[in-house]
Amino acid sequence: MKPIVIGVAGGTGSGKTTVAEKILHRVGAEHAAYIPHDAYYREIGHLPPEERARVNFDHPDSLETSLLIEQLKALRKGQVVEIPIYDFTKHMRTRETRRVEPAPVILVEGILIFVEPELRALLDVKLYVDTDADVRFIRRLQRDIRERGRSVESVCEQYLSTVRPMHQEFVEPSKRHADVIIPEGGFNEVAIEMVAARLRGMLYDNGQVRHK
Repeated sequence: MKPIVIGVAGGTGSGKTTVAEKILHRVGAEHAAYIPHDAYYREIGHLPPEERARVNFDHPDSLETSLLIEQLKALRKGQVVEIPIYDFTKHMRTRETRRVEPAPVILVEGILIFVEPELRALLDVKLYVDTDADVRFIRRLQRDIRERGRSVESVCEQYLSTVRPMHQEFVEPSKRHADVIIPEGGFNEVAIEMVAARLRGMLYDNGQVRHK
């Protein structure tokens, strides 16, 4: 049976990953394949470290979306794929990959997944996580310091020079393509449960998952 492909988009720090995880938990992670768009950042290991740090990672061109599209199409055909693993501390891909097997549900998550028309056309259900800008910035600041070894100054500089402008140019306008907008991110349990219930119903209707 053709899998159901779900896209979860939203600005940086909006709570996309939390929403995706909660949906997968409710639908059943054993029925799902998870693909983060940010695993597909282009290979820039040939650039000196200082040049890597200056790359605009919030522009669509920084991502190898064509590879994501290719692998998503393969998964929809029942084929196994090996997706990249990106090291954000070094701004480069690792030599390892992550094996993703076909599943009744394929969940694709990323800030720019609604921007590319060819990718957008592969998404059966499009969710946009809408969270206030100040909350998103604080979350990004905390994450980049804790997980990626950045300084407060570098996070603020990047946010003002690329993150905020690219959000206004690409991410926010892509919201119009969403089927469902989820305010407050992972805290919106009502919206998440409604989406999960609908997905469970679609899986049952397709005969891909049996009622418990």
